[in-house]
Amino acid sequence: MHLSLWLALLGAGTLISFTPGAGAINTMSNAINSGFRRAIWGILGQQAALVLHIVIVALGVGLLVASSPLAFNIIRYAGAAYLIYLGIRQFLAQPDLNPENIHARRTEPRSSMFRRGLWVNLLNPKAIVFFLAFLPQFIRVDQPVLPQYLIAAVTVIGIDVLVMWLFFAGTAHSFQRFTRNAHGQRVLNRVFGVLFMGVGVLLALIH
Repeated sequence: MHLSLWLALLGAGTLISFTPGAGAINTMSNAINSGFRRAIWGILGQQAALVLHIVIVALGVGLLVASSPLAFNIIRYAGAAYLIYLGIRQFLAQPDLNPENIHARRTEPRSSMFRRGLWVNLLNPKAIVFFLAFLPQFIRVDQPVLPQYLIAAVTVIGIDVLVMWLFFAGTAHSFQRFTRNAHGQRVLNRVFGVLFMGVGVLLALIH
């Protein structure tokens, strides 16, 4: 991949990563509940989903999903339902200042955070369609394709990890102090609950 093409990919990938979405909301929620450092496990789950999306596009399966209304809608509605479920659960969560329960939230299993991040990004067919339209612009068909896709994947994922962790998780971590009282917990639960549900509804309605 030529340097000029890679720099264009770097710029486009950075702008895309800063665009708020389900992944950003999940990262911020994890940072508030489990802390800045542990939020990385949810981010890694989200990146695993991105790897799968890129592989799907590289193999040409993405084109089949994009061209099949049935397959697209099944994934889309499953993703929307999952986000709405997360939102309802967060919205209805009651304030809890019990030290043992607070510790349990702070020490949520890494595997649980990873799986949630994976499903949040994986159940988004628009990501497949996006990569289908986005990545080929940076791939030169007159050169070996696999190395180019590897470079693109490492670049996009590297950018997203940095933006999610240093920006979204870092920003949300500053709000952790509001979890020290019942009112602050209630407000944060409702804000993030509404955000999750809002993204889920948008995913279901926007074509």
